[in-house]
Amino acid sequence: MTSDGSRVLVGVDGCKAGWIAVRRDLGAAPSVAVFPSFAALLDALPADATVAVDMPIGLPELSQKGGRGPEALVRPLLGNRQSSVFAIPSRAALYAHTDGFTTIEAWYAAHRQASEVAKATSNPPRGVSIQAFGIFAKIREIDAVLIARPELRSHVFESHPEVAFCRLNDDHAMRLPKKIKGAINPAGMAERKALLCQHGYIRDFLDRTPPRGAAADDFLDAAVVMLIAGRIASGEARPFPDPPLVDRFGIPVAIWA
Repeated sequence: MTSDGSRVLVGVDGCKAGWIAVRRDLGAAPSVAVFPSFAALLDALPADATVAVDMPIGLPELSQKGGRGPEALVRPLLGNRQSSVFAIPSRAALYAHTDGFTTIEAWYAAHRQASEVAKATSNPPRGVSIQAFGIFAKIREIDAVLIARPELRSHVFESHPEVAFCRLNDDHAMRLPKKIKGAINPAGMAERKALLCQHGYIRDFLDRTPPRGAAADDFLDAAVVMLIAGRIASGEARPFPDPPLVDRFGIPVAIWA
């Protein structure tokens, strides 16, 4: 788990309490913490940290078949795991409804509104899945930071856990799902932990209870994308597509692994 580049490597995933980050400083054991916002997480890091995050970065004005572009490129690598890669709709759909939700009815109404905007800004017309809508606020959070702070675009990279596991497993997708019908699948978790240990993690670290507000699968996802941060820092990682696309703000659009 060493790197020829940045001295601080960070893997990040969204979680119920905000963002879970697995961090490794050069020569030190990894640590894990939860932050209430993406900006707070970045404020806790040195400016030259390399950050890989399991969240879409860079938004299209018009969504093509399969999403922004990166999604369609990585899905074929994943076999039975490809449903874990959501199609990301247009920027307009992501910003169609940005209020907080006080009732479940308001949440579903906002989902319907976002779906209508997504259909109008995609070719072929496509709505928004409930799962994708659930992370819209997190996507907007990163988007706002990278629009306001362009210098971060060379330090903060999009990754995807299942693509990361695949790349670290000699380009073979994981055989077992992490979850079955919304519940943690112990066998799928064990498969991934074994692979992470092959890449330098200690099993005791991976077996610890995650911080309050983060689930066990969030923790593993942050752990694996931290390894991708290392691959990015050392020049081993590959972007999908290569070279990355850019959105209208100049933010790179690629999944790194």
